[in-house]
Amino acid sequence: MAIIVNLDVMLAKRKMRSKELAEIIGITTANLSVLKSGKAKAIRFSTLEAICKALDCQPADILEYKQD
Repeated sequence: MAIIVNLDVMLAKRKMRSKELAEIIGITTANLSVLKSGKAKAIRFSTLEAICKALDCQPADILEYKQD
């Protein structure tokens, strides 16, 4: 897939666990895991906004485009 999810990188930079982020943004750890693995087909803007707010980052810090 051409969209790379760098959520694990941002979590490491902020020294935060997935479980903690999931609780803050109000999604299950399973759904966060799907997103982190890049297997998600879509992400709601409200979820992306909550992630950016919790991690104090920009969407581009989390999502990256690379041509196949």
